[in-house]
Amino acid sequence: MKRIFINLLSFLLKPYSVYFNKNNIGVLLMCIKVRFQFFVVLIFIFSFLTSAQEKENYIEKNYDKNEYRIKMRDGVHLHTIVYSPRDKTKKYPMIMTRTPYSIGPYGEDKFAKYLGPAEQFVKDGYIFVLQDVRGRFMSEGEFDNMRPHKTEKTKTETDESSDTYDTIEWLIKNIPNNNGKVGMWGNSYPGFYTIMGAIDAHPNLVAVSPQAPISDWFIGDDMHHNGAFSLQMSFNFFKNFGIPRKALTTQWQRGVEYPSPDNYTFFLKHTPIKKLNENILKNSIPFWDSIMTHGNYDYFWQQRSNLQHLKNIKPAVLIVGGWYDAEDLYGPLNIYKTIEKNDKDNQCRLVMGPWTHGSWIASRGDSLGDFYFGSNTADYYRQKILIPFFNYYLKGIGKPLDSDAYMFDTGSNKFYSFDQWPPENVSASELFLSSDGQLSFSSDFGSEEFSEYLSDPWNPVPYTSKFLDSKNFYNRTFMIEDQRYVSTRPDVLTFETEPLESDLTIAGPIEANLFVSLSSTDADFVVKVIDVYPDDEPNPEPNPEQVEMGGYQRLVRAEIMRGKFRNSYENPEPFTPDKVEQLKIKLNDAFHAFKKGHKIMIQIHSSWFPFFDSNPQTFTDIYNADEKDFVKAQIKVYHSKEYPSSVLFKVIKQ
Repeated sequence: MKRIFINLLSFLLKPYSVYFNKNNIGVLLMCIKVRFQFFVVLIFIFSFLTSAQEKENYIEKNYDKNEYRIKMRDGVHLHTIVYSPRDKTKKYPMIMTRTPYSIGPYGEDKFAKYLGPAEQFVKDGYIFVLQDVRGRFMSEGEFDNMRPHKTEKTKTETDESSDTYDTIEWLIKNIPNNNGKVGMWGNSYPGFYTIMGAIDAHPNLVAVSPQAPISDWFIGDDMHHNGAFSLQMSFNFFKNFGIPRKALTTQWQRGVEYPSPDNYTFFLKHTPIKKLNENILKNSIPFWDSIMTHGNYDYFWQQRSNLQHLKNIKPAVLIVGGWYDAEDLYGPLNIYKTIEKNDKDNQCRLVMGPWTHGSWIASRGDSLGDFYFGSNTADYYRQKILIPFFNYYLKGIGKPLDSDAYMFDTGSNKFYSFDQWPPENVSASELFLSSDGQLSFSSDFGSEEFSEYLSDPWNPVPYTSKFLDSKNFYNRTFMIEDQRYVSTRPDVLTFETEPLESDLTIAGPIEANLFVSLSSTDADFVVKVIDVYPDDEPNPEPNPEQVEMGGYQRLVRAEIMRGKFRNSYENPEPFTPDKVEQLKIKLNDAFHAFKKGHKIMIQIHSSWFPFFDSNPQTFTDIYNADEKDFVKAQIKVYHSKEYPSSVLFKVIKQ
């Protein structure tokens, strides 16, 4: 790399006369400009590489690395790596991550580039503990996705809580220079292991930070939302992650190869969903087969939900999530609310910023998609919340965080702190759907009793305007994306208010209360809450993507529900054709100020493809449906005195 840099630099510094005639001034000036721009880019690349090299060298120069096989109560050994500061004159707290994603690089002479929940932790002095969870990579035993917790265990029975307990017990006794205090953190799946470690916690585990933690894979996280299957993300995750391990390994196993057009085309060609197994997976992924077998919220999913076990949590808890996290927005909000409900005297804190999945860990968090948030929100979180949290509980430095919830208002671009979430000073405010696409705070429904659309499962509404390779996990910015790309589709209903006369800030959960009828026996329902910008909204400066902000339809919150689960996730029910039925859809919380002059829009449609699979709109086992089961459905959404469809918000009192 250094040789390449030197050669390029020598090219930049060569006399211009080598290349050009002195009379060719225009070409000469252009060359100078190009060289200058190239030089700036080169300096940036060199600075980045140098910075990364320094980070890697710092860990190698200042830490010792040791690998251990820690024995669990049932005799299974879990592979564990410990990075300890070389300065042995002090005692250090331990901060641990348990993960199914590999703790490599393996080998005591190979060092990780990053450790801990933020870069500063490496220089602040911690003992870092990394562990492959049971059944993954170099740890023995059998792996189980979202392994269920056992409330009553025999002496040799295990779960993620006991594996965490046994690991900490060994660490406290065997790792030199530890101060007897242990913290845990992890993002996404490791966030799940972090919150599981807080259940029946080891007494030396004093602080945990589950970040984007999984809580329930059927109702709200990752694999399903209200029973609707998150097709693109689940397929791209399990085609690699779900491959059975033949022996202990340090390597990821490669998934099946297949032709890969854009995501919309690929997944439509593999509808019905069973075609993915027949043509590509071929029953090579056991957990995928389990998903296809358990289409309802039965014991398989119920026992994997950790919300039922979040009682008497002893460690201090700092939960972190992102308002634009398409994977695990449900988990952080509901884990916090459950702990708050079950343990009045807990030490649980919640942080929600304007972030996608895990982007608060290393990014600046100053922008997303077409929007700039006015500050480095992730830096603020790391410096003002995360580091003080662990410093207090693990090192006794400073004081505990003085608020329960640190929440970013995505409309005003500010962090606010509250004593609880949702905040106390909110009131219920209902927006009613009405004729001619009107949306109003009063129940004046107009002359038409309903609005209607024809939903075609073979022409589903796309979840994003972007065309991505089908192997791409998903478009990570779609939860803040401009919705104008679908607002004129005939299978999308749009309702909007008049321009607001003053600012209106929603803070908390959202619930859509719809009255609907179908010509078929099942359908999905997507409800979107949108911030519509004024027509004279100025464009950003600079504007390299040529964004047109006048009339921008900014997605604030959206959710989907599989209609057959409207009354019960355990016992789905068909719709009676043409019968009006009530459907309540819980959307995840939002904290957003709709500015004066903006409008609030509600969109309703029946597909969100291929982030979610296409409902055949026939009451059936969707995972084993045939093409003949896919039918068009005429869907009516009612807005009358008898059937008053509405969306309920929590609004901060002025």
